[in-house]
Amino acid sequence: MSADPRTTPPTIGRLTAPAAWHTVDLISDLHLQASEQATFEAWRSYMANTPAQAVLILGDLFEVWVGDDAAVQDPFLQRCAEVLRQTAQRAHVAFMPGNRDFLVGPDFLSACGVQPLTDPTLLTLGQQRILLSHGDALCLDDKPYQAFRLQARNPQWQHAFLAKPLAERQEFARNLRALSESQKHEGMSFADADLEMSLFWLEQAEADQLIHGHTHRPADHALGSAVRHVLSDWSLDHAPLRAQVFRLTRDGDAVGDVGVGDVSDVRSERLDLPRDHF
Repeated sequence: MSADPRTTPPTIGRLTAPAAWHTVDLISDLHLQASEQATFEAWRSYMANTPAQAVLILGDLFEVWVGDDAAVQDPFLQRCAEVLRQTAQRAHVAFMPGNRDFLVGPDFLSACGVQPLTDPTLLTLGQQRILLSHGDALCLDDKPYQAFRLQARNPQWQHAFLAKPLAERQEFARNLRALSESQKHEGMSFADADLEMSLFWLEQAEADQLIHGHTHRPADHALGSAVRHVLSDWSLDHAPLRAQVFRLTRDGDAVGDVGVGDVSDVRSERLDLPRDHF
């Protein structure tokens, strides 16, 4: 019998922000793909202009990833890699795998100057202890996906999958995307983060904030004395337009004009990109 994930302690990564980090940006679920250029351009502009000393990407940066070798021959993925490289030259950029791009490998990240993030990771920023996750592991009610996740995160499965011809891997990914789209059109409701597991993770990390993406339901949820922040997905090619950054500050100082008004005296803020990014 498999262990109950609600009471199984997670392997928690650690990221301690150095004193030079006054602003940390969190983004997730951009689902970058060549067919959606407006979203890509908004992301490229944001990455070039953010004042943050660190940009932490909490999964699903890409719509699909079937192996680092695909990026070598894909012009769009090369453009994405160049954005990451340029940003990593002036800021700390880190990537946590999501359910769409969990096969992003160390070779690609290293070539881009991007640091890997364990899911979950405890971020210590000043006096704040914040647990970061993509969020898919928390959605226990999505039982078919959890069964697939258990299989697909197995190193043996990944080794066997990556050994297949690229065309076969791409076809597999197209079939998964088609299934996902059909479920959306059928109006299927998708699972949210499990309350008991969220609280257990926070307890294990000794944190009072949990930040994740995956569900595409941006909101702030009280969990007793703790809070769960859900990140926005990005979509600038289809209505409703949305592109939100979750910005953390070390001590609540002003972080400058980002097109959404004054954000002085806050430790965190949801920032919608200015309309000229769209």
